[in-house]
Amino acid sequence: MSIIGWIILGLLAGAIAKVLLPGRDPGGLVGTTLIGVIGAFLGGWISSRFLDRPISNDFYDTATWVAAIGGSLVLLIAYRLLFGNSRERR
Repeated sequence: MSIIGWIILGLLAGAIAKVLLPGRDPGGLVGTTLIGVIGAFLGGWISSRFLDRPISNDFYDTATWVAAIGGSLVLLIAYRLLFGNSRERR
């Protein structure tokens, strides 16, 4: 899969992660989108490096999607833990 394919996969994975974890994010739509793209790369890397799962060239591979969504969820949770309080109103 090309870099464009990973970016599209990341955009979709970020949107799915946002649906699974609703709420206000510190970065808004742009931040969530970037987290999705980075999460897709991170999930794919972890899957290939530690789970001995080769990265598929097929866009519709279920394991690739699960890894991308999982990476996005992990990054979204970490982002909320680190920067979530900065947008709360006092």
